[in-house]
Amino acid sequence: MPKTMMAAVFVEPGTIRLREKPVPEVGPLDALLRITTTTICGTDVHILKGEYPVERGLTIGHEPVGVIERLGSAVRGYREGQRVIAGAITPSGHSNACLCGFCSQDGAGTAHGWKPLGGWRFGNTIDGCQAEYVLVPDAMANLAPVPDGLTDEQVLMCPDIMSTGFGGAESGAIRIGDTVAVFAQGPIGLCATAGAKLMGATRIIAVDRVPERLEMAKRLGADAVVDFSKADPVEAIRQLTDGRGVDVSIEALGLQSTFEAALRVLRPGGTLSSLGVYSTDLRIPLDAFMAGLGDHRIVTTLCPGGKERMRRLMSAISSGRVDLKPLVTHRFRLERIEEAYDLFSHQRDGVLKVAITP
Repeated sequence: MPKTMMAAVFVEPGTIRLREKPVPEVGPLDALLRITTTTICGTDVHILKGEYPVERGLTIGHEPVGVIERLGSAVRGYREGQRVIAGAITPSGHSNACLCGFCSQDGAGTAHGWKPLGGWRFGNTIDGCQAEYVLVPDAMANLAPVPDGLTDEQVLMCPDIMSTGFGGAESGAIRIGDTVAVFAQGPIGLCATAGAKLMGATRIIAVDRVPERLEMAKRLGADAVVDFSKADPVEAIRQLTDGRGVDVSIEALGLQSTFEAALRVLRPGGTLSSLGVYSTDLRIPLDAFMAGLGDHRIVTTLCPGGKERMRRLMSAISSGRVDLKPLVTHRFRLERIEEAYDLFSHQRDGVLKVAITP
């Protein structure tokens, strides 16, 4: 067992570098994973740009696929050498927030049991997964064995973008027969499109401007696509729905323009499910909000985590009902992760998701 490892660390805004760090020590409830595959997320790019603050020297990344290298003395039900994933959100499982079903807002250790974004620890408050090893806290609440027959790349989307995108569809309470609009077809928006189809939406309208993403949206369940560089998406969706509007709109980018458009296309009583990570204050236009009298719902979602969530997502993949492996468009070794960040952050070469391997 080596004493040191290579890890991608936040140096300063604009700079993430590969550095040598100590391999983490394992506590009683922890598990040490040897990473076999991980990836880069849009949130990591927010961190890189300084739009989301983290401590300097922190290892970045929150999407691990790996093998259990070492188990804490109190961990039961797992074995060393077992293939597992852990969610981007790693709840304690015992806080008041967790017991109320809000694991992403886990407040373990607080007097009241709630903490905003408290379940997001990897690459936020503790060292993350873009490394050779990662320490998984509260292992019995978070480690999910990978079914035999599934490859790393098949389950790589489960820890974050699949859970987040599907969570946006679930928070929107999509019903059989609904019409749904999904704004932005990046990796999370594409997963929201796939999740809307699984939940029973019978008309899904995907909005983006990148031809390859619009084609992927069709592949994952979109019935119609709108290229917002060629048409006003609000007008286009109004025409597609005969002026009615959609039952649910999902915002998956985090901009004022997409949030406002998602609100404007709702029918009265519709739901706006927001998945974007916003960097500035949002404004709600009075007319689109119908002066607060439109019976609208606006809901937000932070990626659901925990081992049962991961099991359910892998079950959806094992069943063949969804295939997200095509979202992996580029592959890099960990030693080239700075190059991978440059490609991903500038969205070159049709990139959707990158697979990072040791």
